[in-house]
Amino acid sequence: MATKILVIDDDLNICDLLRMYFENEGYEVKTANDGEEGLNAFKTFEPDLVLLDLMLPKKDGNQVCREIREISSKPIIMLTAKSEVFDKVLGLELGADDFIVKPFETKELSARVKAVLRRCNSHDNKSEFVVVKYDNIEISLEKYELKLKGKSVDIPPKELELIFFLASNCDRVFTRDQLLDKVWGFDYLGDSRTVDVHVKRLREKIEGVSDKWTLRTVWGVGYKFELLHD
Repeated sequence: MATKILVIDDDLNICDLLRMYFENEGYEVKTANDGEEGLNAFKTFEPDLVLLDLMLPKKDGNQVCREIREISSKPIIMLTAKSEVFDKVLGLELGADDFIVKPFETKELSARVKAVLRRCNSHDNKSEFVVVKYDNIEISLEKYELKLKGKSVDIPPKELELIFFLASNCDRVFTRDQLLDKVWGFDYLGDSRTVDVHVKRLREKIEGVSDKWTLRTVWGVGYKFELLHD
């Protein structure tokens, strides 16, 4: 199910631009052009994240943020043409999760969206595994430890985070860009070859450990931790 973004901005051009951009990135997007319409859309659309302009007709962004916070903890990124520190502090005190000043690059906004969603999801999911176990392998994110056939193996942190992420989402294929985003973070200034190098090093460590699973290359797509069935 696609992640849903609600854009509340009285600039129709910005709404159209953001809708097209985020839809192309795989999000479901709804737009609203004033504060009251935005609040109604929030209640009916039930977005996963709100992009909220500060200067809005009928109800301004601060009021909309305040009213959303009375009923929901969904993340809010405020958009504004103002750069005064006061505006940022007020927005954050009202419950906004981030702030970006117009004009902005859509790539930067996209990176902020991903970072905020990732942060919120990690808070929501903190009760999920910190240890993943399969045949002859145990990966502890809490201890940053990899055990193969019961013995600890030296492993760099990023390799461990990569195998932990893939094993936590077994049988699901991830592209190199998705892995860069999920494991390295949006601000990592690397390229997809970084993922290939880490996968190669991981395979050297886990080769022959088990015939119940494998770290598989899906040609033309990416990688997955695959459970093997008889």
